[in-house]
Amino acid sequence: MTTLKIHNIESAPEKSKELLEQSLKTNGMIPGLHGVLAGAPGLLEGYQVLHKLFMESSFDKDELTVVWQTINVEHECHYCVPAHTAIAGMMKVDASITEALRNGTALPTEKLQALHNFTLAMVRSRGQITPEELNAFYAAGYEERQVLEVILGLSQKVISNYTNHVANTPVDAPFQKFAWSKEDTNSK
Repeated sequence: MTTLKIHNIESAPEKSKELLEQSLKTNGMIPGLHGVLAGAPGLLEGYQVLHKLFMESSFDKDELTVVWQTINVEHECHYCVPAHTAIAGMMKVDASITEALRNGTALPTEKLQALHNFTLAMVRSRGQITPEELNAFYAAGYEERQVLEVILGLSQKVISNYTNHVANTPVDAPFQKFAWSKEDTNSK
């Protein structure tokens, strides 16, 4: 059961209406997450800005997916894992990457695995990574800029994952075929 209101353009606070209209134009629908975020216009705007900035980071489509899904899976977000599975498909990310992230198995390249490991360390340690973790990230070919961009992606995902936990946001119809839960992963 949803615990927070999912707004549409008519029910949203005035400052959220234009943001939801943009979401509708961009996505062809208003994702449930955006409808929930609309209850606090600043949060919806912040989420959309962070998303845009992260998409414009130095990460390619595979790396964006690794950061997003690593965080989504670690946070056990019932909404974002299926949503980002669909998004990865639209971005033409190799399905082996998505499946590895969803199932907790090894990624197809050492560099993507290093990004996953670093992102996971950032989430689990709340940014208090060890010199060894940072050095392993650098040894894989990443630089200081990417350390900071992982933090950018994490900022976006904290907003969505935490909101979905509190709201128990229903998974949108286009994403339901990609339903996911930690229990399903553990039973494989």
